Amino acid sequence: MSHVVSRSAYEQLSDRLNRFPQGAPPSDLLYKILGMLFTEREAGLVAQLPIRAVTARRAAAIWGMPEAEARTVLDGLAARAILLDVEGPGGTVYTLPPPMAGFFEFSMMRIRDDIDQKVLSELFWQYITVEDDFILALFTNGETQLGRVFINEPALAAAREARLAAAPVATRDDVLNVLDYERASEVIGTAQHMGVGVCYCRHKAEHVGRACAAPKDICMTFGLTADSLIRHGYARRVDKAEGMDLLAEAYSNRLVQFGENVQRDVAFICNCCGCCCEAMIAQRRFGRLNPVHTTNFLPVVDAERCNGCAKCVDVCPVEAMSVVSASDPHKPRKRRAEVDATACLGCGVCTRVCTVDGLTMEARGARVITPVDTLHRTVMMAIERGNLADCIFDNRQLVSHRVMAAVLGVILRLPPTHQVLATQQFRSRYLARILEHVRV
Repeated sequence: MSHVVSRSAYEQLSDRLNRFPQGAPPSDLLYKILGMLFTEREAGLVAQLPIRAVTARRAAAIWGMPEAEARTVLDGLAARAILLDVEGPGGTVYTLPPPMAGFFEFSMMRIRDDIDQKVLSELFWQYITVEDDFILALFTNGETQLGRVFINEPALAAAREARLAAAPVATRDDVLNVLDYERASEVIGTAQHMGVGVCYCRHKAEHVGRACAAPKDICMTFGLTADSLIRHGYARRVDKAEGMDLLAEAYSNRLVQFGENVQRDVAFICNCCGCCCEAMIAQRRFGRLNPVHTTNFLPVVDAERCNGCAKCVDVCPVEAMSVVSASDPHKPRKRRAEVDATACLGCGVCTRVCTVDGLTMEARGARVITPVDTLHRTVMMAIERGNLADCIFDNRQLVSHRVMAAVLGVILRLPPTHQVLATQQFRSRYLARILEHVRV
């Protein structure tokens, strides 16, 4: 396949992608990636699609072609996991997911021979891992991020048991409490559809000679996203029992559960290593910019028990652990572990390897806020990144009243500072009057 592509259609598609709160900064590397995933005609057509889901009839009207032809194009894109197709009450609707988490990852979720995955991996590696623009835009632009970390449940269970053992008459407030949405096991146990696919990050790293030995067939998708990927062969359907087995395998391989930053209807949970996973790399490089939403827990070092063995340092995926002097005047060579709370994910992996019970998980001082659902997170991200209007006005000129009503519902529940930002971006007297009335 030729990688010399006409930029006009791919520039239009790039502009369309950047109407998402999580887009893809334009560059020659991006155009080459898009050139491998889309034909020039497809790029030009997809660039015209609105952000909201469309039917074949609606796409045909936008594209100015017969409905049957539009359906063929849409079905072809869905078969390659570029679009997600969902069966609804009114028939099939099609949605273009963002590049990440979306069709970038889907392109590497199975072994395929219709594209050169080695060349694609090398382009992804350069665009995402070597250059800074994409990873900075995706992970550090704004306070609300795409993904969050789930607590390592065995680590938290061990911490709870230790507390109860130390204080048998502990009150409810003395024992660590974890909410249902903070557990990967809860997502697995309640999902309507669940699929497992090849880990995009480790598959990509394998093609560039950088993969680790962690399992690859272990990353999970849920709900309607999983259903679409399963139907087109990009994920394998698994039941709850197998899902729990995969989670146990991830725990045993000291992988971090990184998933969609929502409380309800989580679409994905990746089982991440520190060497290949882009989210973990972003946390190591830009940790103080909070690229990943952490758990509500932190490991705490017991200075008396810790022997400075550095096992926790070796397994930390984001280099938040270190070994320092214990400052013991009677044992000048004694060392102990130290936690960098600003970089720590709170995943709990470190506590699982400590053989002297020198690390336990405790609650963070302030609770980390998780958006309720995808719409809530999208609106927050759009406000912080300055493209709220693009999420409301499809096709630049047309307004979806149902989308607008849903977005306004989210905005009305935001803190006043975010409401002001939303009003400034929306430049709507109508919205300003509504917010003014709410604040009275």
